[in-house]
Amino acid sequence: MTRRSFLTLACSVMMLSACGFQLRGQQDYAFKRLYVSGGSPAAVARLTRMVQGGSDTVMVNSPANADALLQITQGRSTSTLTLNSLGVVAEYQLNLSMGYTLTGKDGTVLIPPSVIALNRAMTYSDQFSQAKAAESDILFADMENDAIDQLIRRLGVVRSLHPAPGEGVPAVAPRAPLPPPPL
Repeated sequence: MTRRSFLTLACSVMMLSACGFQLRGQQDYAFKRLYVSGGSPAAVARLTRMVQGGSDTVMVNSPANADALLQITQGRSTSTLTLNSLGVVAEYQLNLSMGYTLTGKDGTVLIPPSVIALNRAMTYSDQFSQAKAAESDILFADMENDAIDQLIRRLGVVRSLHPAPGEGVPAVAPRAPLPPPPL
């Protein structure tokens, strides 16, 4: 019995390694002390957990003590996605926009102003308005987590606190939003 479970485990490990699966591991940021300004408290808390838990970089409470300064701005919006035959809203589109820029202690722009834009579709019914309000909060929190995950990967692209000309990180602009539905 133990031999069969060992063979199953060995085969699983070989299949995972063959497909390119690799654990995230330690991240090596160019900066060792990071100061974050702006962003929601939940976003900053997740960013802090992910940076400190996955690297040797620490979050500091003062920009004077930091090697790099991350500025975050967030925006949320809701728009009508579809209407039913009576002209009542059937679906909403939830939009989250997170703008960010990373600068060095000396003012060097490490990541120019960039934006992460996410959206989700949510069905709606007046009959369940409280439940739909709770669902929209959950979807916004999920989009915020996705945006922080993308931001973490983006911070890993910075290789030096003093990049040579042409070696800087390019800005990222969001893709076009979802097109409006035909009526």
